[in-house]
Amino acid sequence: MSYTGKAVRMERIINRETGRTVIVPMDHGMSMGPISGLVNMSETVDKAAEGGANAVLGHIGLALHGHRRHGKDIGLIMHLSASTSLSPDPNDKVLVTTVEEALKMGADGVSVHINIGAETEGDMLRALGTTSMKCREWGMPLIAMMYPRGRKITSENSAVHVKVAARAAAELGADIVKTSYTGSVETFREVTRGCPVPVVVAGGPRMETTEQILEMVHDSIEAGGAGVAIGRNIFQASDPVKMLRAVASIVHENATVAEAMRLVR
Repeated sequence: MSYTGKAVRMERIINRETGRTVIVPMDHGMSMGPISGLVNMSETVDKAAEGGANAVLGHIGLALHGHRRHGKDIGLIMHLSASTSLSPDPNDKVLVTTVEEALKMGADGVSVHINIGAETEGDMLRALGTTSMKCREWGMPLIAMMYPRGRKITSENSAVHVKVAARAAAELGADIVKTSYTGSVETFREVTRGCPVPVVVAGGPRMETTEQILEMVHDSIEAGGAGVAIGRNIFQASDPVKMLRAVASIVHENATVAEAMRLVR
């Protein structure tokens, strides 16, 4: 097991001073196609780096077609699992890339998507477990995207379900958990307290206002969160760079929502 390799790579995706991270997921092209903000991946990566993101996350195509020859450094997290919106069961995520391939592409971390409660939950958990073993072997940080989705799930944002999903990832060896925000400081604190590894909140669908996004970021940090992994609410913003600077100010500088809003304006 390469503890040194994992530690070195973790510092490329998590701020060593704050222990927190701002990740911009760009894996939507796989499931949704070339949506607004991801038509030109290289341009979006440039904006993410300029705005202060610690890392971008996407499929192998991001490494192949979103590479950069200038600008600030930024971490690369390669997403290993996939499905499309046209699938008979979009919740069924399958492995499409390996940890070894991610290493060859220069990735600083890998991620796997698991839908807890889905019909194929067992297959996805098996994929998470085998990927976790490979990550320990190669010293590769593992981000687990854990979402409660299925027939037994009353709400994807319920703390009752989210804390099960987050803890399951930690139990199988994930280094960082990405999951849904539960709607309040009190309920999200249940999630972070019950998960022994850093928890970052997903951005989810586009929100109505910038202030709503920043309030979610602020409250998740107050509840013990370790940062954010926000895609559409950043790269589809009117000014992604300003939006990222505002988010990063909350995550890494403990700025208030009012202070962050001034950076957007």
